Amino acid sequence: MKTKLVLWGTNAQNERLLIALELMPEENKVKAFTFPEQIATEEFSQLMLKEWRDGNAVEFPDGFSVEERELTLSGSILPDGVKAEREDIVQRAQTEWHFIVLSSRLYHTYHSELSEFKDRIEKALRFESSLWDELKGFWDKVQVQVRDRNLFREHADALRDRTNELFTSLKELRGKLDEEFERLSKDNFERFNQMLADVEKKVSDGLRLQPLFDDLKEMQRKFREAKLTKDHRTKIWDRLDNAFKVIKEKRFGTSSSPAGATGAPGTGDDRSPGERLSRRYEGLMSAIDKMEKSIKRDEDDLDFQKRKVASTDGQLEAQIRQAKILMIEERIRSKREKLGEMTQTREELDRRVESQKERDAKKAEQDKIHEAKRAAEEKIKSEIKAAADARKEDDDKLSKAAEQLKVEKGAPTTKSEDAPAGDKEESLLDAVIATVGDSVTDVVDTIKAVGEVVGDKIGDLVDDLKEAWEQSAEVTEETKTEAVAAVEETVAAVEEVVSPEESSAPEDDAAANTEESDKKDPNE
Repeated sequence: MKTKLVLWGTNAQNERLLIALELMPEENKVKAFTFPEQIATEEFSQLMLKEWRDGNAVEFPDGFSVEERELTLSGSILPDGVKAEREDIVQRAQTEWHFIVLSSRLYHTYHSELSEFKDRIEKALRFESSLWDELKGFWDKVQVQVRDRNLFREHADALRDRTNELFTSLKELRGKLDEEFERLSKDNFERFNQMLADVEKKVSDGLRLQPLFDDLKEMQRKFREAKLTKDHRTKIWDRLDNAFKVIKEKRFGTSSSPAGATGAPGTGDDRSPGERLSRRYEGLMSAIDKMEKSIKRDEDDLDFQKRKVASTDGQLEAQIRQAKILMIEERIRSKREKLGEMTQTREELDRRVESQKERDAKKAEQDKIHEAKRAAEEKIKSEIKAAADARKEDDDKLSKAAEQLKVEKGAPTTKSEDAPAGDKEESLLDAVIATVGDSVTDVVDTIKAVGEVVGDKIGDLVDDLKEAWEQSAEVTEETKTEAVAAVEETVAAVEEVVSPEESSAPEDDAAANTEESDKKDPNE
């Protein structure tokens, strides 16, 4: 938590002021600096916000005023007549600073206890396990306050460092005690070895076993009370156990193990408006979810603190918990206000999302209509081109047939390259008529057949288009009708341009033309 606050406000004359508040936790006071708007330039206000508030030194201009006030929960921490533009921020800082002051007092209380421990350890001549246990209990108590976040991290770190120093001092005392214990254990180890050696020698000399057995029992009793290291105790126990087994074997004649055996004791936006709106909505929903979870954690923490107030150890801890309750309640209130603003933004985005969806749906339908029209036009163009290619092939065949007939009848041939297009068609028809009259009817029938083929292809195209448009469920009926009518008009126009003679060439006209050609003089 920061102990400095910078914000704008007004004085009694309704003049704007730059207000800087600084907490002095040791004195339980707040120092308030006020700067009139004339000297609080933009550069200076930014320095106060970015440098001074973070603990860096900033040179104040002349003309400011300073006042110290006692920090209380009920009274104001602002100078008389001064009002802040954001009273909620001041109120929140006031509750948090009250907690900081109480937490600092708790830290100093623990610091005093550590000083007492230090004096006792320095006066201790040897290691005392009771002193170790008391220091361990003290640290457990500090750990509880750290887990409850009643101590700031820097205070907890300082207490941990000093406690570790005291534990180190106790370990040094225990090290000296261990050295002394090692010497005592070595003496006891040598003494028991000598006693066991004497018993083993007496057993091998064949002395009476019952007194030796009693000596081993007495030695066992002293062994349990002797100060020995783990290694020394294990070795003595193995040798003592083996001596018992040897005596029992000699007394009773049976042995579970041979003599001499040893045993051990057991990480520029090109998106569409809809996508950008969707991304913003998702981000807002994520922020709302995090805010709700944060409020839930604060409410759980508030319930915990209220339950713990009834079972506090001392008045200071009760005051700390009460301060934490006020601080958490203020934090919840502030978060609920932000959540309300976020909820209003979400409702506005809901309306915008629905409106954008309607616009996107209309645009998608229009795009489908345009795409369908374009596809129909492309298909008509391809069919017309195919029909034209087929007609060109038939014209080439007819031209070759006419030339062949003229050659067979002895008529002069004219190269198509040397004659214009109109003359070529005229000479072709004259040649055909002059050569054979009946062949004209065959030529006309061929042209009709070609026209019927082209007409059938275009008719099939219209049927395919109708079926495709009727099966489209996403286009309105009115649009379908207009599109089909447009295609039919286009096809009718194409048929009139491409093959005007093919659509209206009755057999009677062909016969009449044939009779007329028979009456004409072939030499004309």
